[in-house]
Amino acid sequence: MKAAASIALLLALIGYWLWTPDRDRAALEARYADGPGDFIEVAGIRLHVRDSGPRAGPAVILLHGFGASLHTWEGWAGALAADMRVIRLDLPGSGLTGPDPKGDYTDARALEILVALMDRLGVARASLVGNSIGGRIAWTFAATHPARVDKLVLVAPDGFASAGFEYGRAPEVPAVFSLMRYALPRAVMRMNLAPAYADPTRLSDAVVDRYYDLIRLPGVRDAMLERMRQTVLRPPEPLLRLIEAPVLLLWGEKDAMIPAANAQDYVKVLKKSAVVVLPGLAHVPQEEDAARSLVPVRAFLRD
Repeated sequence: MKAAASIALLLALIGYWLWTPDRDRAALEARYADGPGDFIEVAGIRLHVRDSGPRAGPAVILLHGFGASLHTWEGWAGALAADMRVIRLDLPGSGLTGPDPKGDYTDARALEILVALMDRLGVARASLVGNSIGGRIAWTFAATHPARVDKLVLVAPDGFASAGFEYGRAPEVPAVFSLMRYALPRAVMRMNLAPAYADPTRLSDAVVDRYYDLIRLPGVRDAMLERMRQTVLRPPEPLLRLIEAPVLLLWGEKDAMIPAANAQDYVKVLKKSAVVVLPGLAHVPQEEDAARSLVPVRAFLRD
């Protein structure tokens, strides 16, 4: 009996350590939003948006990757805002935007929201910068709404088939992924973020805390799982061939998530493209070394 009680106590303690409840939305907004002005109602969703820089300047819209937020661009936004209008947002199911009331996390819904946001802000044309999944949304937008795009910066963009992501079918989301809805220790969060950095020591505690806090906004973990289930890739070449805007492909040399060699898949079909590979950086160069990674981006956007 004593042994059974000890095992039960041990299991209870492990469950208590693993249990990761949601955090209060108001507390997260107080910590990670600049104020009520950060939130805009568009296309039936309350978006978390930052809009900085001169309104009369050329506009640039920054789109983050899976599981990230507009804060991933913090190191770029201030410098770009010196002479550009910089708009960044938390995509539906991410950051302080939280879940989409429609439960729709397809690329088509992202494009609908992006058009509505530009219309709401009075932005007729903008350059788009997208990282990873944000890159896929950016180049899809440039292909389908060419009149609204000046230039395109793709930071390790997603879009071509890879292991587990075939064309024409939604990926199988392992059942174990659903456990993150209930158990997500901070140590596991750091372990999942580290591969996006070439040098994990550059992943600061503050950045881990931010990711860890925002993923616990009510509904975000469920939304992330739904985005994975709703992602159906199509062969990208037909759309990429439609892009008229000049494109900068920016990659970290040590990107283990979407290898830098993938840049050539884009170069083969894009009409106007240039490639910059950053030594010693990985999947999120805007976080790992904001100053160095911004240099080619700023030059490209100002050219």
